[in-house]
Amino acid sequence: MTRLLVVDDVPLFRAGLIAALTEAGYEVVGEAASAEAGVAAAEIHHPDLVLLDVLMPGLSGIDVVEKISAVSPSSVVVLLTASESEEDLLAGLKAGARGYIVKDTPFPQLVEAIQAVAGGGASISPQMAGKLFDVARQLLRHQELLATRKPTLTGREIEVLQHVAAGMTSRRIGEVLYISENTVKNHIRNILDKLGLHSRNEAVLYAVRENLISLG
Repeated sequence: MTRLLVVDDVPLFRAGLIAALTEAGYEVVGEAASAEAGVAAAEIHHPDLVLLDVLMPGLSGIDVVEKISAVSPSSVVVLLTASESEEDLLAGLKAGARGYIVKDTPFPQLVEAIQAVAGGGASISPQMAGKLFDVARQLLRHQELLATRKPTLTGREIEVLQHVAAGMTSRRIGEVLYISENTVKNHIRNILDKLGLHSRNEAVLYAVRENLISLG
């Protein structure tokens, strides 16, 4: 039997989900109403699988995926969220989540996702899989171009990308570099134009692959 931990800050949703999972035959070993409490619960219960909300007050679910893995290495994490943001999806996968399921997913499909992840696989809601596919397609489309005509990024642009990779907002990057938020946005726009890409995450992936920045 797969042992589950449910982490969500909405009591009604959490209670309903736990009731449905229990009725479906799963053992819910714990619950938590915040990301921080979720880490503590994972350390106590060592669940097989953690269903973790992305959008919570304080630390988000994405912020603590690695923390949960550190205190309970055998646990796998599925992000269960209302967010259909491409950036949240990529950040969650980068952090180590094995699934990304939107909250309006019918319960039978959620059960299928849990079974897939518990069996060693991965699961992403269809609409999010489409976005992930689009990102991969864009990167592949530009791979040959970038291999034959590598664009040159300035030192400042690389510096901005390094901060983007660290998860900083444009405002925070401006504060760190002592430039305006608009200047940061202009740098990012120039980077995307040079690389022929469409999002900050795509630019970060390119810069990492080309060893321009590191994720450490």
